Amino acid sequence: MKKLSARRRHPLAAVVVLLFALAATGGLYAAFAPADKAQAVETSQSLAIEEGKKLYTVGCASCHGTGGQGTSDGPTLVGVGSAAVDFQVATGRMPAQQPGAQVPKKKAIYSQAEIDQLAAYIASLGAGPITPTEKQYSPEGADIGKGGDLFRTNCAQCHNFTGKGGALTNGKYAPTLEGVSAKHIYEAMQTGPQNMPSFPDGVLPEKEKQDVIAYIEAMNDPDKSSSPGGLSLGGLGPVSEGLFAWVFGLGALIAAAVWVAAHTAKAKKS
Repeated sequence: MKKLSARRRHPLAAVVVLLFALAATGGLYAAFAPADKAQAVETSQSLAIEEGKKLYTVGCASCHGTGGQGTSDGPTLVGVGSAAVDFQVATGRMPAQQPGAQVPKKKAIYSQAEIDQLAAYIASLGAGPITPTEKQYSPEGADIGKGGDLFRTNCAQCHNFTGKGGALTNGKYAPTLEGVSAKHIYEAMQTGPQNMPSFPDGVLPEKEKQDVIAYIEAMNDPDKSSSPGGLSLGGLGPVSEGLFAWVFGLGALIAAAVWVAAHTAKAKKS
C-alpha cells in the first residue's frame, strides 16, 4: 500500500492516467462508433453525384456547359445549390422547352429520385442554398396575418395581392401561385428564380417564409379566402373591380335613365 501511495505522488502519475483515459476512450469509440453507417452515407452520396453527372451530361450540359460553368445559352450553375435545381427541374421549367423571355412551368420529365441526383451533382460544384426539409417549409402554426403583411410588402407588386400573378416588362411575368407546393414556394424565396429576387434567411428568416407560405395557402383555400364583400372577380385587384364598376355600374345607371325618360314621355302623351 505504501508503494502504491508513493506512485500516486509521482510527477508523471497524472500524465499516465490521462493517457490511459484517452486510449480507453478511443478504443471504445472505435468499437461502438457507427463507422459503417457513415461510410454508407458517404458512398450513397458519391453514387448520387455520379448518377447526377450522367443525367446532367445528357440533359443540361448543352446549355450550361460540361462542368456547369455556363455558356451563351445558359447561366453558370456553380453555387446555385440543390434548392435551385429541385425548384427548376421539379416544376418542369428545366430543361427548357425553348428559349424565350421567361421559361414557363410545365410537366416535369425527371422523377424525384433523378432530381435529387441532379441536385447532388450541381451542389458538388459549389456551395449554395440547400433543398429545405419538410420541417422548414411546413406552414403549420405559422402566422397568416403576418404572412399577409410580408407578402403585400415584398411580393404583391408582381404576384398580385392574392397571388394570381401579373405581367412584367418585355414579355416577362410573375406566375400565379395557385397550386404551387409549399416546398417550391420556399425554394423560390431561397433562390430567386428567373425575374424574382432572392430572399435568403438574412433577409427573410425561416419563420417569416413559413408565414408567407401560410398566407398563400390561405388565399388558395376556398374555405379561408371567401370574399366578404361579394364576388372576388378573380382576385385581380382594382383593374377588374374598376372595369366591373364601369361596365355594370354605369350600364345600370344608363338603363335607369333610359327607363325614366321613356316613362316620362309616355306620361306626357297621356
